[in-house]
Amino acid sequence: MRQGGGTDMAGGGKGAASGPRTSVWMAGKPAPAPRRVDDQGTGLDRQRIVAATIRLLDAEGIEKFSMRRLAAELGVTAMSVYWYVDNKDDLLEYVLDEIWAEVALPDLSDEGADWRAQLRSLAEAYRRCLAGHPWAPRLLGRYLNLGPRSMAFSNATLAVMNRSGVPQDRLTGALAALFHFVYGFCTIEGLYKERCRDAGVDEEEYFLNVMKVVSAGSDWAATYPAAAEVTESWTEAGSIQEMRERDFSVALDTAIAGIEAMRNHPGNPGTTAP
Repeated sequence: MRQGGGTDMAGGGKGAASGPRTSVWMAGKPAPAPRRVDDQGTGLDRQRIVAATIRLLDAEGIEKFSMRRLAAELGVTAMSVYWYVDNKDDLLEYVLDEIWAEVALPDLSDEGADWRAQLRSLAEAYRRCLAGHPWAPRLLGRYLNLGPRSMAFSNATLAVMNRSGVPQDRLTGALAALFHFVYGFCTIEGLYKERCRDAGVDEEEYFLNVMKVVSAGSDWAATYPAAAEVTESWTEAGSIQEMRERDFSVALDTAIAGIEAMRNHPGNPGTTAP
């Protein structure tokens, strides 16, 4: 049985005693233990623990999450949870990989598919996943993403890009421009929602309050004319969600257009300057 005391209970895990932690995917962890009946007569397995963790993170955020809170949600003792996961870090890595199951992957066997449409579909699915789990961007910045579902997503994006015509030495940079944009967009979106929740106001009310404060000065428009013009267009653009969807779509169009332009860049092999 895996031990659950000491640093394990705090989330440091047994790896903390033997050296710096890397990733659960690099540590040769055993396969999930089979479902068993614990001391409280509750059937438990890693899949159920991961699902409960995702529900808690979605509902309460990562700051309030703890292994004790999870055990209470499952109706078991913390020791029962540690039968299936060594520590909190390992669990969060399993959780992070699990949400990638929500990201639909394109049919990679269809050689005639439009790579632009498939890349857009992947970016939109990635955004829906991160927007649906606002805590995920923080974990993506904390842990290595080497789980099987994460690797399947990476493989799909590379396979699509391999059909784009972008040279191999520029391919990963082009993907970084696209998916780092999505990551940043969703991170800001999630932090905005968190700020609204902490302030006890809805997103629309918070946005209007910010715009009122920003433009309250009598010399606002004269001092910052470009910003004033954009601010006015924001207040007339509809709901904050409509603005967000519009901006994401335009930014995604821009990123994909940039990737397409790179195919015919004068510096690419086989191309000539106009």
